Amino acid sequence: MFELKNSIRNYHWGSKQDITELLGQPAQISPQAELWLGAHPGCPSMLLETGQPLHEVIAADPVNTLGEQVNERYGRLPFLFKVLSAVQPLSIQVHPTLAQARERFAKEDAAGVPREAAERNYKDDNHKPEMLYALTDFVALSGFRAPEEIIADLRRFLPRLSTTESALVEQLIASLQSPDPLGKALNFVLTSSTGINDLVLTICGTITADPVLQENVQFAELVRINEIYPADPGVLVALLLNLVFLKPGEAISLGAGNVHAYLRGLGIEVMANSDNVLRGGLTSKHIDVPELLEVTIADPSEAPLLQGSAVSEHSRLFQPAFDEFQLQVVETTAPQIRTELKLHGASLVLCTAGEFSLETASQTLQVPRGGSVFIAANELPVTAVSSTQDAATLFAASAQGK
Repeated sequence: MFELKNSIRNYHWGSKQDITELLGQPAQISPQAELWLGAHPGCPSMLLETGQPLHEVIAADPVNTLGEQVNERYGRLPFLFKVLSAVQPLSIQVHPTLAQARERFAKEDAAGVPREAAERNYKDDNHKPEMLYALTDFVALSGFRAPEEIIADLRRFLPRLSTTESALVEQLIASLQSPDPLGKALNFVLTSSTGINDLVLTICGTITADPVLQENVQFAELVRINEIYPADPGVLVALLLNLVFLKPGEAISLGAGNVHAYLRGLGIEVMANSDNVLRGGLTSKHIDVPELLEVTIADPSEAPLLQGSAVSEHSRLFQPAFDEFQLQVVETTAPQIRTELKLHGASLVLCTAGEFSLETASQTLQVPRGGSVFIAANELPVTAVSSTQDAATLFAASAQGK
């Protein structure tokens, strides 16, 4: 078991205090959007004692660190663990399948597109399914609404629009009544540059001026997003998507092809070890609409809530439909409560409240609030023992044992 030092990504949409307050650390001046725990070469965790990057430690002894099954199947730590804090919306985005990522990463390499280039779509050869466990009230967009619901909403604005704007909305409604309604609607919003920006402003202004429209939570969210990204076509994309509200302790699971965006809140995010993102609005970064549409699953879908299963009185296990990762949550309110961690291969552990002792056959390690640990596969099994009188919380991520 190795204590870790982890890096922060200071994206503009992050909070200046949420992550540090969670981990009991001093507040920062710059926004702190994501704390990365893992072995992604772009932002690896470091061993606290030696400063060695985690991916190098794993590469030096992959069988013992990853575990024989994980190493044989993935050849690397298959997941990435983050603490995510958003006070502004992240970009509307979608992730590829594993086959798409491998094929198109190789294609961009063969074409000589630099891997760090802003216009490059595929940063690596892996897919990026993910899950988000809410630590606070959390708001997100995920998956498409039913076309008839979107049409009904759009028609509420028609009497208040100019002739030009009404024509745009009628074209959008026509797209939503076509054989490929959601794909064509998404394409229309992102490629019909003439007038879309003004339409977004008019719709948001109309909502702001009408208390009845403001009572519609979907409409109110459009206004909130427009305040941060004024006239962005992504505001209209948000009308096409499900608005999801999570309470602390609830989770969602997002697979390939799911168009989504995190809007605000603090959460634990676990995903396959990838940085492949195709964007569709609410961003100044590269947007490749044809590629986005090829990857998108343009079907209506329910909010992808993920239910955890109880593994003990004090622990729940979240297992999405992706073998690369699972998340165990341990919550105790008294000392000396012992919980067996359900780990498969190499694991990452983070303590966000109280203190725990991690016990293996050969080692015992204290993990205080804010502390994180990499557990090599050859140290399993592991028992977490609460060390404080007050509430204590531990998160443990590993691959699924299949």
